[in-house]
Amino acid sequence: MLKEYLGISLFLAAGLIIPFLAFAVSRLLQPRSNSPMKGDPYECGMETIGETWIQFKSNYFLYALVFVAFDVETVFLYPWAVKFQQLGAFAIVEMFIFITILVVGFWYAWKEGALEWK
Repeated sequence: MLKEYLGISLFLAAGLIIPFLAFAVSRLLQPRSNSPMKGDPYECGMETIGETWIQFKSNYFLYALVFVAFDVETVFLYPWAVKFQQLGAFAIVEMFIFITILVVGFWYAWKEGALEWK
């Protein structure tokens, strides 16, 4: 019975060890500089004038989130469409619920103004 979990255990161990190993190797190979200019901001070779923390509209993030959400949702439609005839009535009902959730999400984003470019 333990042999069945050996592959999973190896993947889990590799998944835990490899990121730490990559960070350690990066730390060992990184260039080190004690220059005082190392921490200075660099913007087109000039010192910044005034406030450097600017605010920009969160609509950019809303567009991105809506795009990613609907893009991921459409990826889930492809396997369903490939196996449509073999799945039967249960899959049709599930897809109807899925598309209804998509439409409600789209309606909500539209109602909240997430799709309006201001």
